[in-house]
Amino acid sequence: MNALTAISPLDGRYADKTAALRDVFSEYALIRNRVRIEVLWLEALCTCPSIPEATPLSEEESRALLAIPEQFTTEEAQLVKDIEKITNHDVKAVEYYLKEKFIGTPLASRSEFIHFACTSEDINNIAHALMLKEGTALLLGLQENIITRLAAMAREYADLPMLARTHGQTASPTTVGKEMAVFTQRLRMARKRIQQVELTAKLNGAVGHFNAHLVAYPKTDWIALTRNLIENRLGLKQNLYTTQIEPHDGMAELFDAIARWNTILLDLNRDFWTYISLGYFGQKTIAGEVGSSTMPHKVNPIDFENSEGNCGLANALFNHLSAKLPISRLQRDLTDSTVLRNMGVAYGYSVIACQATVKGLSKVQVNTERITADLDQAWEVLAEPIQTVMRKAGIENPYEKLKELTRGKQISCESIQTFIRTLDLAKEDRDALLALTPATYTGLAAELARRV
Repeated sequence: MNALTAISPLDGRYADKTAALRDVFSEYALIRNRVRIEVLWLEALCTCPSIPEATPLSEEESRALLAIPEQFTTEEAQLVKDIEKITNHDVKAVEYYLKEKFIGTPLASRSEFIHFACTSEDINNIAHALMLKEGTALLLGLQENIITRLAAMAREYADLPMLARTHGQTASPTTVGKEMAVFTQRLRMARKRIQQVELTAKLNGAVGHFNAHLVAYPKTDWIALTRNLIENRLGLKQNLYTTQIEPHDGMAELFDAIARWNTILLDLNRDFWTYISLGYFGQKTIAGEVGSSTMPHKVNPIDFENSEGNCGLANALFNHLSAKLPISRLQRDLTDSTVLRNMGVAYGYSVIACQATVKGLSKVQVNTERITADLDQAWEVLAEPIQTVMRKAGIENPYEKLKELTRGKQISCESIQTFIRTLDLAKEDRDALLALTPATYTGLAAELARRV
């Protein structure tokens, strides 16, 4: 396929950025996971003494069986798709594919134990969980990269004072490092919540309680057998309480957690965009790049804008996935099937967003002169500490007096210090206020930045 003719930018303009996801969320990846699960289920049956017809595998047979998913290629996946054209059923096509692979081999005697007592969802729900596990690991790596970069900025600029802006207006000074530390901690906690989500899976038959299994082999401990495969072999969590489908509550929790991360990242992008707009941060220029088709001077914050837009696209999908997937009519409807095929699209936009933010962070440069100049023009921010010390001294109406002096006005160092000298304060408090400047009125900001 020519990238220029792709319908989605994930496979077109951004194809190189999402390449790693193709082996995780593509149709090929889904089929490969289905094959793997069918193979492991057959292996589990053959190890169970209470299922004598599924005769134990020799070492050679076991190697041959496990080699099927390990050596599964796109060409093999196409064979499955060719069978699906006849069956019009994607999971049944995998079963028939494996039966064909067994023909003429020692495995042929176990052919009827492929997909034994399974419904399609037994295979699909595990496949989807494995895809999410792998895709989330990839996403977590990108997220850690952003957190590491922000933490480094927090430490590097821990002591660099900067004017804060609440409601867009001048406010009590902070430091550049402390503001980076805030996002470092927010993103770190959001990432931790993603890691804490347990992906659940079922392997319990057509309506969720081993009906056919028990009729065929009533002495088999089906719960233990399936738990061993789901938890010990595949690293998922068994869910015993399901209908035909695994309820997808774990998926919804995961998608909500990733959407929360994306929302924080979007907030970060907007703050960096604003700091660049204020001139607090500049951006490194790259030879050959053009900022505007008509204004040669421009260096636009396009990476943060790109990330913001892709965060929104990802969350639109994640929010729909988390709202829709836990809902199914009675024991089963098929509305989840087509929706689940778009998990990789949501991850794709999240990956692009993370990559764009990383690129943006690599280009920003702190403009110390501009930050310092803004601080020097904002002596009114000292109204807060002055009225607080006045309260300590028992002076009446301190807030109102500072409001009258400063609200909506341009205040100079001289006018602030003249006011301080009129106050009936202890010498220690007066001297401390007279020594205070916007650049030194940063509280514990530097310490907090270093701690992160």
